[in-house]
Amino acid sequence: MPNIDKLAIELALAKTREEKKKLAKAILEKGYEKGVYPWSINDLYMARAKDGFGGFTVPAINIRTMTYELARAIFRTAKKIDAGTFILEIAKSEMGYTGQIPSEYVSMCVAAAVREEFSGPIFIQGDHFQLNAKKYKENPEKEVQGIRDLITEAVSAGFYNIDIDSSTLVDLSKPTTKEEQLHNYKVCAELTKFIREIEPEGLSVSIGGEIGEVGGKNSTPDELRVYMHGYRELIGKDMTGISKISIQTGTSHGGVVLADGTVAKVKLDFETLRNLSKLARDEFGMAGAVQHGASTLPNDAFGKFPEVEAAEVHLATQFQNIVYDSKNFPKDLKEKIYSWISKNLSAEKKDGQTEEQFIYKTRKKALGPFKADIINMPKAAKEKIVAEVEKEFQFLFGKLNIKGTKEIVSKYFKPKAVQARIKGELAALEMDGEGDD
Repeated sequence: MPNIDKLAIELALAKTREEKKKLAKAILEKGYEKGVYPWSINDLYMARAKDGFGGFTVPAINIRTMTYELARAIFRTAKKIDAGTFILEIAKSEMGYTGQIPSEYVSMCVAAAVREEFSGPIFIQGDHFQLNAKKYKENPEKEVQGIRDLITEAVSAGFYNIDIDSSTLVDLSKPTTKEEQLHNYKVCAELTKFIREIEPEGLSVSIGGEIGEVGGKNSTPDELRVYMHGYRELIGKDMTGISKISIQTGTSHGGVVLADGTVAKVKLDFETLRNLSKLARDEFGMAGAVQHGASTLPNDAFGKFPEVEAAEVHLATQFQNIVYDSKNFPKDLKEKIYSWISKNLSAEKKDGQTEEQFIYKTRKKALGPFKADIINMPKAAKEKIVAEVEKEFQFLFGKLNIKGTKEIVSKYFKPKAVQARIKGELAALEMDGEGDD
């Protein structure tokens, strides 16, 4: 379908938000014609606890670069094994540094599904819609309003799965768990109510909460219970709440980078993941716990996620690493990117950080400025890089045991074209934040 290829490239390279939204709308309409619908995974997640099925973990994949090509690879991989339980996501921070506004990201994913003749619901997620603790302390309403604005644009574009990350507001200096988690569950409840006001008729946006900021101390049953009881008290018994809960089990976003630029092996606490997933299902009717920052775990770890009945696992940095570190990535382009990083991002280099560590941690921020260069790299090189990443998708989908899950998706969803209940136009948004797996 060369026409959809052309539209996708034009969308990725469009210079203004107005151009992007116009092209995105055209792609979305073409998706509806072909039976591709952005949808919410909420009903499946809530049914996981109620109906007692499991044995698989949903991969949530952040695509930072070559979005159209890598999304196509995801849909190809899914079709080969008849998988339906996977999520394509992008974090608040990633939207900023990769230069992908919500409507662009949704329609690039839709275009990829159309191109690969994958029909049915596709789950597109706003990852780490995160509050800045310092800004919240200075002006709580202004910081929360910024997330409301982002949610409004995202839901309007077709993000029907939203992860609220107010875990940055947890204050471990407080004397009780309830006081530690107070602002976390309070803000999540407030934003849940807002989402329910603007979500499309006939669809409940899947909302995720988070009790432990990734990179901090491991989460506990007490924290989960305190958070959920406080949260439920605020939203009321009649409102649909969160469908999953993100916890901390020992990982960090992007991994721990050693002096030579390689990533240290991380030991993840799978028993915490197992216990809190069970608690989330048994006591609160959710799908279970979510694991962030899993991209750089060793290969033998991924088969454990379905074993412990983790609901969802977030994956991002490893795919970016495969692209950058591929022998097929043009050498001159990489040199140009690294030179730009050294010149423009030097203020971000921390004391004691080696050049390799600095480049590894900051190279994601070059993906937006060099978006056109990467899109326009030689076709043969691009195809070889995509093949390398696709091999990783195949490995992960196998380990996470999502083969054959298109059937269960068909059981719980009958998607259709919908429209969010939103009035007016939105101004450009500032996409800051750190969480991006």
